[in-house]
Amino acid sequence: MSSSLSKVDNGAAFLSLFSISISLSSCGNSSEEIETTQENIETTIIFGEKDFVFPNLSENAKNYGMQWGAFEDFEIEAKSLNGSTIDGLRTKTTRLINSLDSIAKKVPDTLNTKPITSRVTVAKTRAMLLNEEVQKTNIDTTRLQLQIKEMNNAARNLIIQINEKFLKDAIDFQRIDNEKKEIESQKRLMDSIFKQEIKDNKSN
Repeated sequence: MSSSLSKVDNGAAFLSLFSISISLSSCGNSSEEIETTQENIETTIIFGEKDFVFPNLSENAKNYGMQWGAFEDFEIEAKSLNGSTIDGLRTKTTRLINSLDSIAKKVPDTLNTKPITSRVTVAKTRAMLLNEEVQKTNIDTTRLQLQIKEMNNAARNLIIQINEKFLKDAIDFQRIDNEKKEIESQKRLMDSIFKQEIKDNKSN
């Protein structure tokens, strides 16, 4: 009888150890699967808005943009975010922040207006939030996509604001030029009338 009980106990112990072994093996496989899935997300999934269109700088704005330190780098990096993997975004957001740091420190006098500097600040904030997102261990892909969308909008709004500045300057210049021409025209008319009066007086 005791021999039978001993055999039963040994069998139960073996089954228990076998179950634990399977359980541990299963946990190990599950952990490996999670790591593999995360790695696939970071290296294969493409993020951003591939159809997003950034406005072009006007000719006048482009001339100043070329003189504005890292502004061209900012444009390149902002556009390149769309269609990138997480690995690519980590590198690009770092470069984007660096370019925004540079242009924020040295704004040309012509562009140093409240609306433009405010848009630069917003763009830099969005770039930093995006960078925080891509540096996380477990990334929420939906949230990441939203952060890229917000960065796109911030970059677009900055470019639009720069264009509007030069458009307003052009309108103001045209208005001033028109006023100047009108004054000159009136002056010529008055001179002509005055000369005619002198001529008439001499004739009389």
